[in-house]
Amino acid sequence: LIEAGKFVLLTAISVTASVRRAILAAPAMRARTSSRAAAGSFMARCYSDPMQPRQPLPTIWLVSDARNDAVLEAVLKRLPRGSGLIFRHHHLAEAERRARFKALKRIAQAKGHLFALSGRKAQARRWGADKAYGPVGHLAPAHSLKELARARRAEAVLLSAVFPTRSHPGGKVLGPLCWRLIAARAQVPVIALGGMDAKRARRLKAAHWAGIDAFLR
Repeated sequence: LIEAGKFVLLTAISVTASVRRAILAAPAMRARTSSRAAAGSFMARCYSDPMQPRQPLPTIWLVSDARNDAVLEAVLKRLPRGSGLIFRHHHLAEAERRARFKALKRIAQAKGHLFALSGRKAQARRWGADKAYGPVGHLAPAHSLKELARARRAEAVLLSAVFPTRSHPGGKVLGPLCWRLIAARAQVPVIALGGMDAKRARRLKAAHWAGIDAFLR
């Protein structure tokens, strides 16, 4: 009888200790379970939430220059919504250039145009441009197959000159055939530049084109 009593007592102590440990461990278990559920919910949102779409690359690009400065506002207003502007204006002093940039940016934003600044990416961010145009910019210039290869990390390449231009009289011209051959090797979208207008873009079958003098006519 005594032995039986001892057994019952030891069993009761063991059960009580187990219950106590379970009670003490419960908050930690709930915390771990809650943490796992939160992590799972976060991952589910990551996979289920739609990504913000990148603005499509414009078909038509207006390239600013001292020659077309007087008509830029009018051209920006009549271009199809979602076109692009590459703002150069390197002929202006820094303060004047920035003031001109801000004035044109307001019109471009109202029309849903993509606004690129000729300069480095850091400067484009400071000025509030959508993209940077330059050798290491989002949009990079190229005049040969070698330069096209160097611009492979850009989002798009402006390949020129397709035709003779007023901005570079007597300069090297690729011609339509050579332009197509080089453009076919590109790993990113190619924008035709150099003596371009809407009619020539159709003839070249260029999906994207840019012009300076084309908008002066």
